[in-house]
Amino acid sequence: MKTTTRRRTARFLAPVLALALALSAGSPAQAEDPPLRDLADRHGLRMGVAVSAHLLDNARYAEIAAEQYNSVTHENELKWESVQPQRGQFNWSGADRLVDFARANGQDVYGHTLVWHSQLPSWVADGGFSAPELEGVMEDHISTVVNRYADDISHWDVVNEAFNEDGTFRDSVFHRTLGEDYIATSLEMAHAADPDARLFINDYNVEGINAKSDGLYRLASSLVARGVPLHGVGLQSHLIVGQVPSSMQANIQRFADLGLEVVVTELDIRTTTPASEQQLQAQAADYTRVFQACMAVDGCGGVTVWGVGDANSWIPDVFPGQGDALPYDHQYDTKPAYWAMHEALGGDGDPGPGPDPDPDGSCAVTYTVSDQWNQGAVINVTVRNTGSATVDGWSLAWTSPTGQQVTSAWNATVTRTGSTVTAEGVSWNRTLPPGGSATFGFQITHQGQVDTPDAFELNGTACD
Repeated sequence: MKTTTRRRTARFLAPVLALALALSAGSPAQAEDPPLRDLADRHGLRMGVAVSAHLLDNARYAEIAAEQYNSVTHENELKWESVQPQRGQFNWSGADRLVDFARANGQDVYGHTLVWHSQLPSWVADGGFSAPELEGVMEDHISTVVNRYADDISHWDVVNEAFNEDGTFRDSVFHRTLGEDYIATSLEMAHAADPDARLFINDYNVEGINAKSDGLYRLASSLVARGVPLHGVGLQSHLIVGQVPSSMQANIQRFADLGLEVVVTELDIRTTTPASEQQLQAQAADYTRVFQACMAVDGCGGVTVWGVGDANSWIPDVFPGQGDALPYDHQYDTKPAYWAMHEALGGDGDPGPGPDPDPDGSCAVTYTVSDQWNQGAVINVTVRNTGSATVDGWSLAWTSPTGQQVTSAWNATVTRTGSTVTAEGVSWNRTLPPGGSATFGFQITHQGQVDTPDAFELNGTACD
């Protein structure tokens, strides 16, 4: 069992506040399947998720974040431009909301981030401060933020993304003004503000052994030798399907050999979209590889995935044509990656037949209007096999609401005969094993209102 340091009594406890929300069709696990957080607790591991506070208004999003994870990370609310957009004017609303959420659900909070060249307000980036002035600005920001959450945040990404790809230090206002010692100074300031907090340096493209991770390793070795309060390194792990570094475990091990904790802090594994079933299975195998690399090293403290579901991932905005990178899809339904994590943590890795299926039926459908304008809309549909037998070649039928016409479709062949619309699986998703699901979409025109069909049939059988 891992023996990572913990100081907050709330961490890894069962939720104090259970979210009493009925599980929808395609929910992540049956009642007998333990959530990821319970499996991670057995190993003493962090099983974390990045959360945007405003998305907690979505009940399904909040339910997954509370039910599945023993740790949460602010996706943006603790970054400098969010928490101190103007000098001396702090905005705590978003950050406080997630801390309150974590406290209510017995979760740890991983603080992200204190000193970073990006999402930095212009008053800092372009302030023209002298070295002593910038140190004063840093000290005020770090001490104020860390002190506020000293009872709630156990780990901090103190410095984020300090390196270029060749292992040299990134150009930033901090490095230009203070030199590389700005990193040690930041760690010392955070330690002074909360001596109990675990302090990390975090970066991307440092998952395997390469020039960039070598630069990070040299810095970490130097800081440890100097007695600077560095307790760990974060490997962001924004990866691509099929490209998990083969040296990831060895890289984790060499940092652990320095006496540092290593955490996978921002895991997502992207692919081209829409992802085929083969791509999703390859993605699941890559999630397994990451967990295996972490769990093989005693110094690895756990894994945080960067987002609750594909619908809210940062990737499509930054890498057009790529995405589908998280363990939950656009409808917050589990993907093979979820069950890969489940199995890696000691679960059975079996999605089973789904939650509370209708004993007289064998399928469940989620029908979502994801976008709407004037006389058009985009519909996303997930059909799940809740029966005990494999469906080889599925056909989902429904009666089209009045005034709607299908104009295009993806991940299924969608046709209309009279008032009946039929969607049929394509080569990569035509087979639905027990508990399996397929997601497809289509675009419609409508006459001022987008109504939802009253009923669905899968191969002639009524669905929930």
